Amino acid sequence: MAELRFPKPTREDAERRRALAPAAEDAFRAFSKAVFAAGALDTRTKQLIAVAVAHVTQCPWCIEGHVKAAQRDGATPEQIMEAIWVAAEMRAGAAYAHSIKALELMGDAGSE
Repeated sequence: MAELRFPKPTREDAERRRALAPAAEDAFRAFSKAVFAAGALDTRTKQLIAVAVAHVTQCPWCIEGHVKAAQRDGATPEQIMEAIWVAAEMRAGAAYAHSIKALELMGDAGSE
């Protein structure tokens, strides 16, 4: 199976992105900093949530960044894997829940 390759972000990429839209870049960084600051949830919990969401959105950069951040904030490999399993269940659960739409469309055709 061929390995998917994603470009590694570089300092030049970050500088170019900031040069093209500095106000948006600054606002996004401030927003991200505020979101991941300790509050009602501690930073480790927030990073574990981010790990789960990164797997659902299938963002390889987010997976890499948030797994590393979760580890820095004290998350164990077992906690990280449990967060990934929660994401998998939620994704599967959504498909299961949406089967109601298919059942509705099929009407009584399957009851014979």
